[in-house]
Amino acid sequence: MTALVLTEGVQLAAVGIGIGLLASWGLLRVLRSQLYGISPTNLGVTSLAVLVLSGVAFLACYLPARRAAKVDPMVALRCE
Repeated sequence: MTALVLTEGVQLAAVGIGIGLLASWGLLRVLRSQLYGISPTNLGVTSLAVLVLSGVAFLACYLPARRAAKVDPMVALRCE
């Protein structure tokens, strides 16, 4: 159960990160005027942003899935 939730959540996050990378590439001129001291094509900054966003998305999927997997299904059905 936890793996199913994680897979779907991470896939959704990967699509969002991909769309964000494409949008940042498309808005390169605007980003160039907004960033000070780094170029918008800096691989290190982009990689760090992708890693941080991926980590947060993983935790946002994993923690609730783990907590939900601990609940007994019969107890959850009785409450309804």
